[in-house]
Amino acid sequence: MSCGESHETDCSEVLDHLYEYLDKEMPEGDCAKFQVHFDECSPCLEKYGLEQAVKKLVKRCCGQDDVPADLRAKVMGRIDTIRSGDEVPEQPVLDAGDEGRPTSLEGANPPAS
Repeated sequence: MSCGESHETDCSEVLDHLYEYLDKEMPEGDCAKFQVHFDECSPCLEKYGLEQAVKKLVKRCCGQDDVPADLRAKVMGRIDTIRSGDEVPEQPVLDAGDEGRPTSLEGANPPAS
């Protein structure tokens, strides 16, 4: 996406890294560069505002759920494995009602309405 205007930082770069900016997961220099872009680019500022609103809504509606300790440990272990560059083995998808029994997504039927 581009607003058609010339900016020091291209709109597509800003939008590609929007969640890093929203989550404060980018270097301070990049944050400043993005802030300058938002100050001069209305379409990107609008997209930023929309994504920020969605993020706040999700946090408000879903942020109260406690995460089971074992799930948190598994997710953090997986993140550490990915960050270390080790090969990550494929793991089956688990359905919450199956008490740990693997299920396959192939051929799954959607729930009846």
